[in-house]
Amino acid sequence: MHTAPTSPAAFPMLRRALFALLLLLSFAGLGGCVGLPPGHDYPKTVSTALEHPETTRLGKEFGAAAAAHAGQSAFRLLPVGIEGFLLRAQMIDATERTLDVQYYILRGDETGKLLAEAVLRAAERGVRVRILVDDLANADADTHIEVLSAHPNIEVRMYNPLRYRGNLKAARWAETLLFLGRLDYRMHNKLMIVDNSIALVGGRNIGDQYFQIDPEGQLGDYETFAGGPIVRGLSNSFDDFWASELAIPVAALAKAAPTAADLAKYRAELREHRQEKREDGSDYATRVATGEPLRGMLALAYQPVAAPATPAAAAAATADTGPITRRASMLVWAPAQVKYDPPNKREVEKEQAPGPKIRDVVDEAAERLRSEFLMISAYLIPGADGMRLFDKLGERNIPARVITNSMESNSEPSAHSGYLHYRTDILRDKVELYEVRAHLGSARGSGQTAAMNRNGTFGIHTKVYVFDRERLFVSSMNFDARSRHINTELGLMIDSPDLARQAAALFDGLAQPANSYRVTLEPRGHLETPQVVWRTLESGRIVEFYKDPAKDEWQRLQVEMMSLLPFDYEL
Repeated sequence: MHTAPTSPAAFPMLRRALFALLLLLSFAGLGGCVGLPPGHDYPKTVSTALEHPETTRLGKEFGAAAAAHAGQSAFRLLPVGIEGFLLRAQMIDATERTLDVQYYILRGDETGKLLAEAVLRAAERGVRVRILVDDLANADADTHIEVLSAHPNIEVRMYNPLRYRGNLKAARWAETLLFLGRLDYRMHNKLMIVDNSIALVGGRNIGDQYFQIDPEGQLGDYETFAGGPIVRGLSNSFDDFWASELAIPVAALAKAAPTAADLAKYRAELREHRQEKREDGSDYATRVATGEPLRGMLALAYQPVAAPATPAAAAAATADTGPITRRASMLVWAPAQVKYDPPNKREVEKEQAPGPKIRDVVDEAAERLRSEFLMISAYLIPGADGMRLFDKLGERNIPARVITNSMESNSEPSAHSGYLHYRTDILRDKVELYEVRAHLGSARGSGQTAAMNRNGTFGIHTKVYVFDRERLFVSSMNFDARSRHINTELGLMIDSPDLARQAAALFDGLAQPANSYRVTLEPRGHLETPQVVWRTLESGRIVEFYKDPAKDEWQRLQVEMMSLLPFDYEL
């Protein structure tokens, strides 16, 4: 029998620890306060997605290509972090009419500044830009996001914002606690749409870590490029959130609206930043100017990809995470469906309003499984309802293979503390479980180059589900209570054996002994309680561990102490 949930983390570690502790001490009564955010009554400009994308070059090309592929849509998986950045920059540069941007995190670091400059160039060309960002995770990015709104062609809205607009974290934590009923509810969607014709959707936020160029640490992730009819559905999801009463214009929040002079100063800073040379010699602005990978993808848009004859051929075709190959540049045409939580998910969860629940997408697809279930989830805190999915698969003898972060690779220790409550039960359900290492033995499946693989530490931020190697769900949804019940999420269910095999090959790359710990339950002598064992490959030898591999004892102590708090549902 499974215990009640304690879910994965959406806030930084200290904030969550303080949040849980104070709530237990004194904030339980205040935490129920629910209301509307500041500025909810501020006048909003009504706008929707581009009605006639066929009037743009991309819309015309993908409309014709879709007609040649029986009305299906085009997709390409993007497991390589730097490609995610290059493709975004090139898509923005290719925009003619409209650009819609929706993210949980939008950082003002190296890649964030290059993308901000690209957005400003697009606005100068007359492109209408709409940017929707979750407020809670972007305190440090707030300033540069607000400055962008000074351009007449750029409108910025913050989702479910706080009243306090400063950078004092303690003040933000305090407000979050006092108004938990409202501020606990976050927009976790990740989406970018160009001319209502092509889009990027998945789990990757905007920032150096997510594009895997930060030498201190990289976060591997998956997303998919999409083109054709499916983009209309993605635009509908954006429009729903853009019009939501929780999407507040920055003008309603800023003490003083940014001016043209502020924007000119910021533009000069961006220009100076682009001209600076990185210590490692990388020049990402020059790489954007090459036009790849977008140019190659568009050139091959009309060519269908022949499915590999065998699983081994599929693995070989997708094993390379370095230079872009001809096959990797090709687009796969397939039927697909847009799945997302509505902006009023809070009311839907309480059954106060009708609406879909994105967690049902995975649960219902799992019920129809015939042969195999693969999952890569950065945070794995299934809760009681998620455990029922594993229970049913075990009862039906459907093999389930799951990859998540190890203690050492998890960027959210509190998330790992919640995972500890379920790991033994997951293993008892005969799930084949892997925990990714913080230092990989191979770049294969990691989404980064061999050179970057030697820098910093690695962790996964991925959320992808593969069903019978015939369908896959690429999304922003972790397999945790926060994603399933609290945050809003977005994803694509794609009916493509070819893409499913590509994702399975990437799964195998991460699961190989040099990259992950294989976690098992094994008898422990005469004791009734079995032992959790971690096996991995180090220097060509199989090595076993009998407690969670951690960065150090302090990390292990933090996680174990957090695991004592009865708060999995909120982590």
